[in-house]
Amino acid sequence: MKQHDPITTFINQHGIREVECLVADINGVPRGKTMPAKAFANGQELRLCRAVAIHTVTGDWADYRFSGEGDPDMKLLPLYDTLKPVPWAGKPRALALHDCEDLDGKPTPIASRNVLKQVLARYAEHGWQPVVAPELEFYVFAPNVDPNDPFEAPDKGNGRREDGQQGFSLGGLNDLGPFWDDVYSALETLGIVGDTFVHELGPSQYEINLVHGDALKLADQTFLFKYALREVGYKHGLQVVFMAKPLAGQPGSSMHIHQSVVDDKGHNIFSNANGEPTELFSCFIAGQQALIPELVPLLCPHVNSYRRFAKHMAAPVNLSWGHDNRSVGIRIPRSNATARRVENRIAGCDANPYLALAASLVAGLYGMTDKLQPCAEAIGTVFNQEDTGPELPRTLESALIAMQSSQRVRSLLGDEFIDAFVAVKEVELDSYLSEVSPWERRFLAPLA
Repeated sequence: MKQHDPITTFINQHGIREVECLVADINGVPRGKTMPAKAFANGQELRLCRAVAIHTVTGDWADYRFSGEGDPDMKLLPLYDTLKPVPWAGKPRALALHDCEDLDGKPTPIASRNVLKQVLARYAEHGWQPVVAPELEFYVFAPNVDPNDPFEAPDKGNGRREDGQQGFSLGGLNDLGPFWDDVYSALETLGIVGDTFVHELGPSQYEINLVHGDALKLADQTFLFKYALREVGYKHGLQVVFMAKPLAGQPGSSMHIHQSVVDDKGHNIFSNANGEPTELFSCFIAGQQALIPELVPLLCPHVNSYRRFAKHMAAPVNLSWGHDNRSVGIRIPRSNATARRVENRIAGCDANPYLALAASLVAGLYGMTDKLQPCAEAIGTVFNQEDTGPELPRTLESALIAMQSSQRVRSLLGDEFIDAFVAVKEVELDSYLSEVSPWERRFLAPLA
């Protein structure tokens, strides 16, 4: 087909043999099929089992009634502008992101990317477009062969392992120089625009800030960034871990989400012509406070996620808000009027970026459309204060109960998606609860 001619040219120029046809499942894991390059260029139809969109982390399946009776297929629709060479592949290979469509021609409602697209369509109805910038924290460990053993920082080459005393040091970055060189190259190949890399406070913990932009594109970039880091890490004998709390007593890994909204002329609707904050700015904050407690599973999707909410580790414990305050859940960074934004500090780096952005943005939109008002601004550290904002669920189980029973969330994201998401998490939660932990053996076995 004529519209595929540029794709054929790309494939011939790079000597591509096959194309990874990728979708993000409900946990943000890359799933899909590999297709011969010629078939991809010719527009051959590709289908995938609909249940793959809600695959669990344990490899189990939620009941088929949540993905379609009879386990039907869905079509994978290629996003040709995402076609890129795979930087870590040993042979010439490309990858491309795909949208999911049911066989009746409608977007698959349980597919993560479609959930975010649905939220962005709600913004477009008002003539608005969100602008986001995720900050992603993660750990780089030595291979963890036995999951019963704790993670360890990699050997730096001098026979010693980092103990977490290299926060913001350049030496902490240089210790893994060859790995970072390949990471930079991979991001350039994939078109992922990073702003800054830093060594964070945990042992072998790092952070990258992605340059702000369109929410859907940034979700795509975040999804590919996590995929790239894991694969490049494997090539260097390293394990990149995006768990929210991989090490006890050490800082967790978040995905802070910076959010602003522009109108059809590109003006930030959070600032007026005089540079002062608008009513919509306050309403957006209020929406975050009102709805995030019912959306927490999309921001903190695993049992481990809730270990990150620890006082005095720069992790939020409630949904208070404040200017330039790192103890609150909703932070307003210092900026000029055109860059006025709201930073959601609740999401962990273990979250599916499509669903985390959808949750945060739909909460802000809810506040703006319903003209909500936030509570009073928090002054100083909130860890030991009372009445500083809505509380957050402290376990996955309690968070799922709040989301499942929320009519507001259902009306905004759809019953089918909410039911499917909860079903997946219940399978994973049951698997977790079926295991006996070292803590139980350590402290309960000696009891009389």
